[in-house]
Amino acid sequence: MAVKKVALLTAGGLAPCLSTAVGRLIERYTEVSPETEIIAYVGGYKGLLLGDSITVTDEIRQNASILYKHGGSPIGNSRVKLTNVKDCEKRGLVEPGQDPLQVAADQLVKDGVDVIHTIGGDDTNTTAADLAAYLAENDYKLIVVGLPKTIDNDVFPIKQSLGAWTAAEEGARYFENVVAEHNANPRMLIIHEVMGRNCGWLTAYTAKVYHERLEELDFLPNIGLSKERKDVHAVFVPEMDVDIAAEAARLKKVMDDVDNVNIFISEGAGVDAIIKEKEAAGEEIVRDAFGHVKLDTINPGAWFGKQFAKLLGAEKVLIQKSGYYARAAASNEADLKLIKECCDVAVDSAIAGIGGVVGHDEDKNDELRACEFPRIAGGKPFNIDEPWFGELLADIGQAKGAKVEVSH
Repeated sequence: MAVKKVALLTAGGLAPCLSTAVGRLIERYTEVSPETEIIAYVGGYKGLLLGDSITVTDEIRQNASILYKHGGSPIGNSRVKLTNVKDCEKRGLVEPGQDPLQVAADQLVKDGVDVIHTIGGDDTNTTAADLAAYLAENDYKLIVVGLPKTIDNDVFPIKQSLGAWTAAEEGARYFENVVAEHNANPRMLIIHEVMGRNCGWLTAYTAKVYHERLEELDFLPNIGLSKERKDVHAVFVPEMDVDIAAEAARLKKVMDDVDNVNIFISEGAGVDAIIKEKEAAGEEIVRDAFGHVKLDTINPGAWFGKQFAKLLGAEKVLIQKSGYYARAAASNEADLKLIKECCDVAVDSAIAGIGGVVGHDEDKNDELRACEFPRIAGGKPFNIDEPWFGELLADIGQAKGAKVEVSH
């Protein structure tokens, strides 16, 4: 397929892969198809609907590797669902009566785009799937090739989403400073709330990385500097049932022994119970354009802190969220390697005229390929039977739950 012009688009929340992916796509096209023009839509699907784009110049091409060293997205993000007509109208992205999918398709045609590369999570790529289907059904001669960005690592059938390893490492680094607060007050309860709406992978992996990094440190227990005080004492994820009474009994012994408790919790853990509690109290639940509950208005960390503080006899509760710190980092070495591999396949797929979301396909022996859009879906749960997670829980003395809902 002759690819004369491609467009890049990043959307959804940030992840430690966006800047790198933009940089590598530009580099790869320059290597294998230097005659291909490249533009980037500003602010995700918002920029596409408004026709707001940046031309990738020769200077940008020659210096694209600079983007590897930065977090965020140089071309900007937004949360726009092309099938949510009312939201697009309300935000002034389309005129009343217009179909956002048609507006987007017509803008691509107007800009002379043959391939659009979408870099985003499940919402971005399900929107890309809607766009790809619309283009195919209405005989538009262009394709969509996506890349899976989500620190939650929860996209079917993608084995490993871009940026998730980095986010876990950065979350661990974040807590290395936060945990020092344990000796600022007697009987301190520290809640580390980690991003993860429906999937606990990031929370679990962040705890794993942090726990392993502690093994590299020396301690001086006789003066109070002990591994036991700095370690993870509990990990709560949406995929596990949490028996609060039983966990409180276990954690109170930890509190009595070492004078503090450190809990890693996914922001999605316990959300159903919290929503029921708030709705029963007559509170309104705020949702975004995709229908997701805005978790910052739910505040699971505070809810869990309230439950456990009383049961553990905590004198002070500190709740810290590593999400914005972790998701805005530059890619680490492992992610950089994965991103480059995926971007190279994305370019090859585009040139071959193959649409889809590029990643290691769990349904096809982890082959790195463009996975068909109809198979892409969010909400893949974290497998709590992963051996490394079982080892982590065994190390910290926590029993593994088996149910998705949280007891209340």
